[in-house]
Amino acid sequence: MSKSEPILQVALDFANLSQALRVAKEAVAPLIKCEGLEAVRALRREFLDHTVVADMKTMDAGRVEVETAAQAGADVVTVLGAASDATIEECIEAGQRYDARIMVDLCEVAEPAARARRAQELGAAIIGVHCPIDMQMRGEDPLKELREVVGAVDIPVAVAGGLNSETAPLAVEAGADIIIVGGAVNKAPDATKATRTILEAMRSGEAVATDLYKRGGPEQLREIFSKCTAANVSDAMHRKGWLPGINSINFGLQAVGPVLTVWTYPGDWAKPVEAIDQAEPGQVIVVDVRGEGPAVWGEEASKSCLQAGVAGIVINGALRDSAEIRELNFPAFARLVAPAAGDPKGMGMIGVPLKIGETTVRTGDWVIADDDGVVVVPQERAVDIANRALAVVEREGREKAEIDAGSTLGKVVELKRWEQQRADTASGDEE
Repeated sequence: MSKSEPILQVALDFANLSQALRVAKEAVAPLIKCEGLEAVRALRREFLDHTVVADMKTMDAGRVEVETAAQAGADVVTVLGAASDATIEECIEAGQRYDARIMVDLCEVAEPAARARRAQELGAAIIGVHCPIDMQMRGEDPLKELREVVGAVDIPVAVAGGLNSETAPLAVEAGADIIIVGGAVNKAPDATKATRTILEAMRSGEAVATDLYKRGGPEQLREIFSKCTAANVSDAMHRKGWLPGINSINFGLQAVGPVLTVWTYPGDWAKPVEAIDQAEPGQVIVVDVRGEGPAVWGEEASKSCLQAGVAGIVINGALRDSAEIRELNFPAFARLVAPAAGDPKGMGMIGVPLKIGETTVRTGDWVIADDDGVVVVPQERAVDIANRALAVVEREGREKAEIDAGSTLGKVVELKRWEQQRADTASGDEE
């Protein structure tokens, strides 16, 4: 393998074989976990002249796993660097019998350079530097340890972990021989175009800007969440964080930002209004009024928010002047709309934790609110959830493209196949 001719490896990270094959045909490309080795056989039949990698991530029983993968048609089989020397040796010996190369994946290895040297001594053909998906979602970067590993071994080094047309050239520059790309190809609406763009970037050394298939840290939270819908964020949170019954009164607007909480009594609008002057620009004020009226918010409060740079208002209670708030183009979300207002008695508190439905809301948490409703993200998980929500956006982009091409959602995701089976239906029994 020549350093001047880096190889692009497409990671077919699909649960369904049919989706993986569609993308592989476009691109000429943890499928095995869902489809078994039939996935390897299908790719071997379809792509006789291409290298097929069985990403087994073997941890034990190395000989059996490598033999079965190689017999199915794999040219390269992966074993985890965290596995014992004995397991890696078994994989290598089995691979030699079946003419399959062994890639040692350094995912989550404590001393990657040292483990890479040992894997080379044992006879590994390729070393894989791998930033796992769950760490990517927290903003980790696989290029951090790539140079160290490249300098430690003489065999080809592969790198994986959220690479795209911007970062693939950097990986080549850092010494990687094989660039493993998953989402930037298999989530692209046009996998052929995405593959060609990444290959050109690798060969030219010139990054190609992309808005998707990249992850961020705390500084990019607003930018990332603004690309997502409340539904995307809900999916990323396993349907948690929703504030039920609170909806937009100004459709088409999104409120995104860290929270400033307010608790007050029904009708007492003193603390909600005081919070406007305490809020930082870009914050979203979340008011809990036990879901009751009278109104604690109106036109003048909304206009004050625009002056102060407040990003939106969310009220578990009532607001009024809804027509005027819509004219102001201000993002406002409430459980109730009512004509009557209360009096500013000042009995509430600012900055205290709230409990709305099943969701706890604290100052510093993040709100994403739009026409579908309101979702709250705990501040400790904001980076992780933002990146996972963006991954949902990317996945849906691919699915929408397949539907536009003439398919249906049920066919794209093979819905019937993945329906959960109950004991009474799985056996064919009927009540």
